[in-house]
Amino acid sequence: METSEILKRVRQIEIKTRGLSNNIFAGQYHSAFKGRGMTFSEVREYQYGDDVRDINWNVTARFNKPYVKVFEEERELTVMLMVDVSSSLDFGTSKQMMNQMLTEIAATIAFSAIQNNDKIGVVFFSDKIEKFIPPKKGRKHILYIIRELISFKAESQKTNIKQAIEFLTNVQKRRCTAFILSDFIDPKDYKDTLTIANHKHDVVAIQVFDKRVAELPDVGLMKVKDAETGFEQYIDTSSRKVREVHRQWWKERQERMMKIFTQSNVDSISISTDGDYVKELLSLFAKRN
Repeated sequence: METSEILKRVRQIEIKTRGLSNNIFAGQYHSAFKGRGMTFSEVREYQYGDDVRDINWNVTARFNKPYVKVFEEERELTVMLMVDVSSSLDFGTSKQMMNQMLTEIAATIAFSAIQNNDKIGVVFFSDKIEKFIPPKKGRKHILYIIRELISFKAESQKTNIKQAIEFLTNVQKRRCTAFILSDFIDPKDYKDTLTIANHKHDVVAIQVFDKRVAELPDVGLMKVKDAETGFEQYIDTSSRKVREVHRQWWKERQERMMKIFTQSNVDSISISTDGDYVKELLSLFAKRN
C-alpha cells in the first residue's frame, strides 16, 4: 500500500472510530475499566451492597466481622493492544477482511483510551513478537498506532498466543488492561499463561472470525489453503457430511476456546466480519459494569 493510500485509510479510520469513541464509548469505557486502575487505600466495615470480592479476609478474621478494601482510582490506566498479525487473519468473505475489522476495533479502543487520559501501547505478534510500541498518550501517538495497524507486515505467518502473553507479563511491570485481538486459531495450549497474566493484569479477549471459517458454503469442489502453513487441499463442499464435520470442528474449537477464557476468568467477545462490532463492544463494556 502506497503512503498516500495509507494516510487516506488512517484518516477514514480516525473519523469513524474517533466518532464512535466520542458519541458511544466514552462513558461506557470509563465505567467498564475504571475498577482495574485502582490502588488500595484503607479498610472499612462491610456495608450492604459492597462487592464481596473486596472483602479483606485477614482483617475480617482478626475482628470477627466483615471488612472490605477501599480503593482510590488511579489518574490513568495503561492499555495494551495485543494484535495478532498472523496470516490467518488475512481473510474475509463478508463486508470486510478480518484484519480490517480488527484494525477498526483496536483504533476504537485506542481513541476511547486517550479520551480517558490513558496511555496506550501495542504488541504485534505472530509466532514471535513482531513489534512492540511502548505505551504513550496523545493523538499523535494514536495516529502512529493506526498507521502501523494498517500497514504492518509480519515476518512470520504463524501464531503463538502463549508467547505473546508471556511477553506482556514480562515487559509490562505495572498493572494494565490488555486486549488480545485475534482469531485465536492456535493449537498450542495457552490457558496457564493466560491465567497468570490475568492475575497480574486485566486481560480481555476479542475474537474476530469470518462466517465462512465457521460454516462451509455448498458450492461444490473447493480449493482451500491454510494461510499459516501453506498446506492446500480440495474439499467437496456439496457433501453434507463434509460440511457437518467442519461445522462440528468449529463448534468444538469455540467451546475449547471459551473454556480457556472461563477458567482463566477472562472476559471475552466473538465478532463475525458480517456482524456489528459496535454492538459487541457495548455488550462487553456493559457486562463489566
